[in-house]
Amino acid sequence: MQRQTGRYERIAVGGEDVAAFVPLPLPPRAPELSLDGRLAERLHAAEGALMRLDLAGEMVPSFDWFLYAFVRKEAVISSQIEGTQATLVDLLNFEAEEGSAANADIEEVCNYLNALAYAREELTRANGLPLSMRLLNETHRRLMTGARGANKQPGEIRRSQNWIGGSRPGNAMHVPPPHPLLPELLGDLERYMHKEDGLPPLVRAGLVHAQFETIHPYLDGNGRIGRLLIALLLEHWGLMKSPLLYLSLFFKRHREEYYRRLNAIRLDGDFEGWTNFFLDGVAAIADEATATARDLFSIVAADRARILADDAASITILRLFEELPRHPVVTIASAMRLIGATKPTAIRAVAALERAGVLRETTGRKRDRHFAYQTYVDRLRIGADLVRE
Repeated sequence: MQRQTGRYERIAVGGEDVAAFVPLPLPPRAPELSLDGRLAERLHAAEGALMRLDLAGEMVPSFDWFLYAFVRKEAVISSQIEGTQATLVDLLNFEAEEGSAANADIEEVCNYLNALAYAREELTRANGLPLSMRLLNETHRRLMTGARGANKQPGEIRRSQNWIGGSRPGNAMHVPPPHPLLPELLGDLERYMHKEDGLPPLVRAGLVHAQFETIHPYLDGNGRIGRLLIALLLEHWGLMKSPLLYLSLFFKRHREEYYRRLNAIRLDGDFEGWTNFFLDGVAAIADEATATARDLFSIVAADRARILADDAASITILRLFEELPRHPVVTIASAMRLIGATKPTAIRAVAALERAGVLRETTGRKRDRHFAYQTYVDRLRIGADLVRE
């Protein structure tokens, strides 16, 4: 028997009569989601990969390096999925230039960083907002700050119909529920996030993401909020001590299958296929993130040992080096700020790290130069570069 996951309502949009999909509340029923066989194996593999990533985060001496790195990589990739053209290197260069004006693409990436930081802070504050639509709305408000999001009702549930894919509602891949039904649907989703139903939390995180994307409650920014929601759930439900896992890279690599799996829930009731895909992504990205954490730590440890072995090493040089994992691109001005030094002292420290092969000048200019911790950046940027057609 094919599982029923919702119903269709006929609505008029843009002069066309279309069928909008209205999902049933979670969890899947009639039949319930089966976690036997292959899905059980996928779940075991994903949970093991998460444990290894969590352990990798605990074992490194400077965890904030990795949090800084992974959060920025996620912000870039999640924004790229929505059409933003900024790369990780673009973001690092912008952050190195204090007071510089951001272009629209960089602004969107920075908005994502601010939105995630806000949501995590609220969830950890004693009097902060709980995991709820109110929290997501406030997070959405910060995400949509700026020129591109000003007319997209920042922080507000949509009051009109939207659609996904296609040039018009009539040929859309998916038409979400009519807006008058959103309060009830989102209320059901919020209640599901706070109740136990016997399913493993990791499976529930995948179900919540799929349901959120099906409802598509905002005029814009649904994809980014939906992907951010996964990270919030993993941390809030205690699956990870810190937000080191982000699935945007997996969804970017498998974009067509991602949409196909979500659509199969609506068309065929195939929650098993979606869950299998989601767990595969968790396992793959967690293992990749663990390898990245290990490699970044090895790079920093080897370079530190090499600098310490140099007779010309000084406290100032070492202080600047220790700042590089959280500031992989520096200017002379930012180096002065990071180590609290005068300009001549900062110039000497940068020059020493450049001679040591740690920093590399990347602009080719004589003024306003940027210096990148190139080996570190090259390892971190894997998957975050744009694919030029």
